[in-house]
Amino acid sequence: MATHEYSTRLAWDGSTGDGYRAYDRAHDIALAGGTLPASADPAFRGDESLTNPEQLLLAAASSCQLLSFLAVAALAKVDVLAYEDDALAVMPDAAEGMRLTEIVLRPRITVRGTDEATVAGLVEKAHRQCFVANSLNTTVRIEHTIDVAR
Repeated sequence: MATHEYSTRLAWDGSTGDGYRAYDRAHDIALAGGTLPASADPAFRGDESLTNPEQLLLAAASSCQLLSFLAVAALAKVDVLAYEDDALAVMPDAAEGMRLTEIVLRPRITVRGTDEATVAGLVEKAHRQCFVANSLNTTVRIEHTIDVAR
């Protein structure tokens, strides 16, 4: 059985010498497709114009669901014409153990030549096969909308 490994490179420079409030949270994440500037969430003194780790985790879950769905749909010979997802992650303030408590994926899927029930079944099958969702210790919920083109 193969072992798959994934890598990124993260780089930051600056100084924390002036304390928590003073240092810059901006850093670069190098991925296969290039470098992504990132920072902390603005609630944690980050730069709101940059991507934060919570968004990256949400994007990974959304992307994985898309790719899993396209694979199962193609294998089922379902013609997918469009897929959009306005995903949401929730992280309530907590005294201890602060974490994302829920991810909601909201794919809007347009297909041709099949019915909504078949597509809904494929959405669930893709969710069970999504590597990222299977790796998370949080609830990942899917609220899909299916349009069947005539």
